Amino acid sequence: MRTALVIGTGLIGTSAALALAGRGVTVHLSDHDPSRSRTAAALGAGTDEMPEGPVDLAIVAVPPAHVAATLAAAMRAGTARGYLDVASVKGGPRRELEALGLDLASYIGTHPMSGKERSGPLAATADLFDGRPWVLTPTGNTDTEVLNLALELVALCRAVPVVMDADAHDRAVALVSHTPQLISSMVAARLAEADETAVRLCGQGIRDVTRIAASDPGMWVEILSANPGPVADVLAGVAADLGETVEALRALQSSDEQKRRGGAAGIEDVLRRGNAGRVRVPGKHGAAPAAYEIVAVLISDRPGELARIFADTGHAGVNVEDVRIEHATGQQAGLVQLMVEPAAAPVLSAALRERGWSIRQ
Repeated sequence: MRTALVIGTGLIGTSAALALAGRGVTVHLSDHDPSRSRTAAALGAGTDEMPEGPVDLAIVAVPPAHVAATLAAAMRAGTARGYLDVASVKGGPRRELEALGLDLASYIGTHPMSGKERSGPLAATADLFDGRPWVLTPTGNTDTEVLNLALELVALCRAVPVVMDADAHDRAVALVSHTPQLISSMVAARLAEADETAVRLCGQGIRDVTRIAASDPGMWVEILSANPGPVADVLAGVAADLGETVEALRALQSSDEQKRRGGAAGIEDVLRRGNAGRVRVPGKHGAAPAAYEIVAVLISDRPGELARIFADTGHAGVNVEDVRIEHATGQQAGLVQLMVEPAAAPVLSAALRERGWSIRQ
């Protein structure tokens, strides 16, 4: 691949353009809002001048509702040798293109499973896709050259290709992406009118659950409008669990011992099913999640403290598998939770204490 055209310079489009430009591909940028493509170009993602002739690959990075029309216009104009989109739903756009009577041999639907709460070109980074799954949905009619171009794009963005059927993809993202977004927003919505005293008690748990609730509502309305059926199916199952859980909690308030036992059993059932589901979420390098030990270190809010604690951890010869920061309410301090292999936890705790760090159990 020597040349590419990115149509839509939001977070995903600009990030892909940055990755390609950084690896020597000549990237042209286009957007319905010229100021966005100019911003992307200023960031080093390519040029906002249109190509003089067909490019190797056209990457359509627009909202799902506009994918088919944008692709159709590009294909009819002979813009590229191959075409793909990066929208978060795949079945609908393909059916729309088929209804328009286009030859889809030169098209493949794709979806990089990567993003941020922030959107727009200023949020883009060249490493956004590093190590992340990038779904490809070829059909029997997909031209081999186009599939190879898509695989090259994934490789240049340092992502991991995953081949799926388009409708299977839509059902999967309904479960692992779209429904979590709605549930996160629903939980966060409880905080909007909550008493200030209650909000000040927020800890890491509520921060974890509501992190993605900061996402752009307009963007998510477009995404969910393109995949409403599968999301509704998943939410219906969640709603059934919620109803049963509410009944179980009410039973725990009963004066009847048998009802209380039944309520406790119902709560335990949903928690255990949650344990079983959580175990299936891939951990480091895609393997099953490991049981790490947490070494919690009190850290002050001063420049260089994080760098110092990581350097001291490195001197101890311990590899940090994951890290979290829990901020202390109303204080210029917090807890850094270093997740390490269980055998390494006592070694790291002792080493950090020797270097003056305050370890919390």
